Amino acid sequence: MALSLKGRRGYAAGALALTAALALTACGSESGSSSGTTSASASAAGGAQLVQPGKLTVCTNIPYEPFQFKDDTGKIVGFDVDIVDLAAKKLGVEQNIVDIDFAVIKSGAAMAAKKCDVAAAGMTITPERKQNITFSDPYFDATQALLAKKGTGATSLEDVKAKGLKLGAQASTTGLSYVKEKGHNPTEYADSAKELLALQAGQADVIVQDLPVVLTWLKKPEVAAKFEMISSLDTGEQYGIGLKKDADPVLLKTINDELAKAKQDGTYEKIFVKWFDKKPGELS
Repeated sequence: MALSLKGRRGYAAGALALTAALALTACGSESGSSSGTTSASASAAGGAQLVQPGKLTVCTNIPYEPFQFKDDTGKIVGFDVDIVDLAAKKLGVEQNIVDIDFAVIKSGAAMAAKKCDVAAAGMTITPERKQNITFSDPYFDATQALLAKKGTGATSLEDVKAKGLKLGAQASTTGLSYVKEKGHNPTEYADSAKELLALQAGQADVIVQDLPVVLTWLKKPEVAAKFEMISSLDTGEQYGIGLKKDADPVLLKTINDELAKAKQDGTYEKIFVKWFDKKPGELS
C-alpha cells in the first residue's frame, strides 16, 4: 500500500475476534484526547449511538505516518484523523483517539467490545474482515512498496528471493499476506516503526509497506541517504473506516455521506494534498 495506494493489514478468524473482544472488556492500552470509553451507549447529535457522550471514539494503531502519528506536541494527527473529523464535526462531537494493537482492530474485537465507535487505521477492506466488521465506503486506494538498502541490485519481489535478501513485513497486514502468497517467508515486526528500525539495523535488507508510508519515510534525509524504493506492488486494495458488525445505521450513513460530500466539494483533495503533497491519483 503508486497512487493507486494499496492497503496494509492482515486476516483474523471469528474465534480470535470473540476471544479478543472478551479480553478487551477487562483491559486494553489506550491513549489520545481522553482516557478510555464507557460500556453504555450515548446518543449523539443526529441520533448516532456512541460509546461515550459527546465523543466519536476512534481506534487506531500508531505510528503509521502519514495516516496517524504523534506530532512534536504529542497530538495524534494524520490523514485518517482529518477524514474521521469530517464525520465528528457533522455529528457535533469531539474525536477521541484510542491507540490499540492493530490485530485487535482488524479482527473487529475493539468495536465489538465497545472500546471505540469506529476504527481508522489505514485498514484494507477484505472479505475476511467483513465477517466481523462493517466498513464504510472506501476512502483511499492503496498500493504496497518495497524499501531496500541501496546497492542490493533488486528491482522486484522476485529479485529479493533470487538474491537471497532478508525480507521484513509488518505483522497482521495485507503486505505480509501478499508476500507470503508469493512464496516468501518474511520476518514479522509488530508495527511500522519497528519494521523500519529493522531495516536500518541491517536485520532486513528489504521491507514491504504501504506506498504512502514508504514515501513519507523517504522524505527523511537519514532514510533517503541509505535506502531506496525498488518497486511498487499494485495489490488493488482500498481502505475503509471500520465499525462493529451490524453497525448503527445513522453513524454509518453519516460517515459515508461526509466522505461523498468531501470528494464532491474539494475537501477530500485538500486533505490529501496536505498529507501527501500530491493530488489523488498522483502518488507514485
